[in-house]
Amino acid sequence: MADHPLVRLETLALIGIGGFAGANLRFFALGQLSDVQAVLLVNVLGCFALGFLAYEAEYAALIARRSRIVFTTGFLSSLTTYSTFAVQTALAADPLLLIAIVAGNYGLGFAAVLASRELARRVTGGSTPAAGGETA
Repeated sequence: MADHPLVRLETLALIGIGGFAGANLRFFALGQLSDVQAVLLVNVLGCFALGFLAYEAEYAALIARRSRIVFTTGFLSSLTTYSTFAVQTALAADPLLLIAIVAGNYGLGFAAVLASRELARRVTGGSTPAAGGETA
C-alpha cells in the first residue's frame, strides 16, 4: 500500500506544503532580524528540531516515518539555510564576524542537537535506542 503512486504523491504534496511553510517562516525571520541573526536563529532551531526528530525515532519511534519525512525533508530543509550561511561567511569582511558566524552556526547548532537528544530521552522515556529506530 505504501508503494501505491497516490501514497507517494500525497507524501510529495505534504513535503511541498512543509517546504512552503519552512521557507515562509525563514523569510519572516529575515524580515524581523538582521540577516546574520535570522540565519543563525533558523539554523539553530532547525538543528534542534531535526535532532529531536532523529533521536525520538531512535528512542521511541512514536512519530510516524512519513511524518518525520514531511517535517525533515519539507519543513526543516526549507527553514534552515546553510547556503546563505556559507555566503555570509564568504562575504564577511571582518575576521571576527567570520569567526562569529561559523562558531555560532556550527557551535550552537551542535549544542542544539545535543539538547534535543536530552529532550527526546526525557519525553520518550528512552535511554537506549529502540529496536529498528530510523532517522528519516
